[in-house]
Amino acid sequence: MATTAAAKPKSAVLAAQNLAKQKALEKKAKSYKLDMGELAIFTGQLASLLQAGLPLVSCLEALQDQTEDQIFRIVIRDVRNDIATGTSFSQSVKKFPNSFNNLFISMVEAGEASGGLAEILGKVASYFESSVKLTKKVKSAMTYPVAVIGLAVALVNVLLIFVIPVFAEMFADFGAKLPTPTQLLIDLSDFMKAWWWAILIVCFAIFKFMQKYTATPVGRRQKDLFLVRAPIFGSLVHKIALSRFCRTYATLMRSGVPILRTLEIVASASGMVQVEEACSEISKHVSQGGQVSEVMAANEFFPPMMKHMVKAGESTGNVDGMMNKVADFYDTECDATVAALTSLIEPLLIVFLGVVVGGIVMAMFLPIFQLGAVAGGV
Repeated sequence: MATTAAAKPKSAVLAAQNLAKQKALEKKAKSYKLDMGELAIFTGQLASLLQAGLPLVSCLEALQDQTEDQIFRIVIRDVRNDIATGTSFSQSVKKFPNSFNNLFISMVEAGEASGGLAEILGKVASYFESSVKLTKKVKSAMTYPVAVIGLAVALVNVLLIFVIPVFAEMFADFGAKLPTPTQLLIDLSDFMKAWWWAILIVCFAIFKFMQKYTATPVGRRQKDLFLVRAPIFGSLVHKIALSRFCRTYATLMRSGVPILRTLEIVASASGMVQVEEACSEISKHVSQGGQVSEVMAANEFFPPMMKHMVKAGESTGNVDGMMNKVADFYDTECDATVAALTSLIEPLLIVFLGVVVGGIVMAMFLPIFQLGAVAGGV
């Protein structure tokens, strides 16, 4: 009896803990941010199940069961429950704007209107996969230089804070005037040792300021202009923006999304002020009966080749096809640019490390060399 009585409170506590955990997960599900890669996998699997002839509710149930992410499982469950009670798929996913972006929602709406949801979801999955692949290529190209520069910064700090003070004490015993590079390095080491905390605070303050400033319209514009005009990576950033613009535009237009809604989604998906402003201008011009190529012709952000391709697409009634070809072209260009940057950055980083570390070593050994020369003369 005592054992049974003790077990009941314990089971009640576990039940209460599980309930609290479930409520916390459901609260997180409302604002759950779904990664683009995860969204691509989900969309591709959903398209495959629909093409196999399964009902939408059954497809979502199957995806819910196989999803390991507990929060996303709740999202799928809520969407499935809404559809089971008569709500449309597009209205159901609109309740989770952080999980399903505007492009996904608009494509679902177009698929429901045309009756070809499975086919359109397949196109969305291909678009997401291309976007993820492009992002991974850029990240892989950036990983090596960032890692090397980080290693160089850490190495320089170790030398300044721990190694150089040892040499400084040794040089102080000489009683001679040190060479200018050596003295500057010792002064920098003393400053780093005394004010390292202030340097960290200043760096953190600058980081937070730049973070807030680049969130403003003026800051975003200046940041995007800097990225596009940057000496080494600017060309790559520009090509990625053009590829994303063309691919998104072509995917939406081919799926039957109205052009004004297409331009709205392209602007929000671009992440660049120049593209957003161009889409706004194109939208106004098109709503007044104009053509997309007419606005592009006056915009320097779009290269001549792209302008001619879009104009040719308008004359043949195949703008989305031309946009898709332009996107393929810039994807290939991005691959070539990433490969070229990788081969270019490696020797530059080696030179950078050699100059920085070698310069520090030479500055510290200059007094020893001079002392040796004096001793040799004696």
